[in-house]
Amino acid sequence: MMNHYRKSWALRYLREAKAELLAARKMPYMAPNLIREAVRKAQVAIYYSLGEPVFIENIVQQAMQDGTQMSDPVLKCLVEIERLAQQISEAPDINLEKAAEQVSNLIQMASGIVEACTGEKSIE
Repeated sequence: MMNHYRKSWALRYLREAKAELLAARKMPYMAPNLIREAVRKAQVAIYYSLGEPVFIENIVQQAMQDGTQMSDPVLKCLVEIERLAQQISEAPDINLEKAAEQVSNLIQMASGIVEACTGEKSIE
């Protein structure tokens, strides 16, 4: 069961990720930074849904450093999200349309995870 503190933060980060993506679509000149923020906020929303974000992030980083085959599907998913976040944040010139679509998909996935863990539908 998720406590109220983590639930509140998960829902907040999810709302902010959606707002960042919306702003990126409306303000192309600021889009790269807004897209990067949206990815991180969606990622943190997932982390809050699953546990303490610092611990989850450490587990993901360790799994990425080990480079071994992961049998846990949740960990595989978290590693793929981290790779996407790194890819978008490290790209000097990102394709805004492609990145916005990837982030939109990530936010939809994060919404599903947050909803499953909190029992509350996120605000659209």
